[in-house]
Amino acid sequence: MSVQAVPEFQHRTVLLDEAVEALNLIGERADGIFVDGTFGRGGHSGRILSHLGERGRLIAFDKDPQAIATAQTKMNDTRFGIVHDSFATMFEALAQRGIAQVDGVLLDLGISSPQVDDAARGFSFRQDGPLDMRMDTTRGISAAEWLATETEQTIEKVIREYGEERFAFQIAKAIVAGRAVGPISTTRQLAEIVARAVKTREKGKDPATRTFQAIRIYINKELEELEIGLKEAYRLLAPHGRLVVISFHSLEDRIVKRFMASKANVEQPDRRLPIRAVDLPQPEMKLLSKMKPSAAETAANPRARSAVMRVAERLPDVTVKDAS
Repeated sequence: MSVQAVPEFQHRTVLLDEAVEALNLIGERADGIFVDGTFGRGGHSGRILSHLGERGRLIAFDKDPQAIATAQTKMNDTRFGIVHDSFATMFEALAQRGIAQVDGVLLDLGISSPQVDDAARGFSFRQDGPLDMRMDTTRGISAAEWLATETEQTIEKVIREYGEERFAFQIAKAIVAGRAVGPISTTRQLAEIVARAVKTREKGKDPATRTFQAIRIYINKELEELEIGLKEAYRLLAPHGRLVVISFHSLEDRIVKRFMASKANVEQPDRRLPIRAVDLPQPEMKLLSKMKPSAAETAANPRARSAVMRVAERLPDVTVKDAS
């Protein structure tokens, strides 16, 4: 892939120190293999590399071509490798590199500040730009293309389920009416349609917030890829390997919480049954922590206010199972 110039938009990595500390890069583990499933602009990757030993290795993933270009131009480290794909492909991608186990996986979900701030990407309703919203601009259909052809019922369902928007019916109806007049091809057009359809909104929140979130999540298959990625990460984790996930809204966090709980909490059989202790179901992961950004970090970076970080560790002496 040719390296293209990347616009310089500022990005503050959320929970930077806390996430890298949670990977437990100490002692022999510093020479292990780690995965940064969401490279972004390299904040977490750079900090992980600063803690890795000489024999350590970091494989990063990202769907965004601009993130890949950043990695190729700025990450001059033989211990580092980058994959232009979703972290949902990590098991196969690492297998192709001869890697069967890793010592830690970090997933920093959602979109980065450079993606939001670049009007050309179409993620933000605050700036006018093409209504794209794809994290990987080299494949898939844009938000504009999807809105031009999808049924009113499906648009309503997406906005309601992925945006948790109570005015989903009114918004979907307005979108369909709007596209009958002319193509909805810019972020400003969509934001204005939503604003006219939403009569009331929480103080300080733009009427288009939930709709833009919903369409972005749907277009990029974010929740589906998260569910797959968590299973892929679990399959790869070595005993005592850490899974660290930072999420930014309730839909993501709910999936992460349920996955970790499903591996940490096992249903115990009736004690009256004649079952040997060795045959009792055993937990496969241990829940370590749940953390939110400090007041100081939130004050310095308001986009961090909704972040939640969950950490779990794979337990040893557990038969490796196919988590799919």
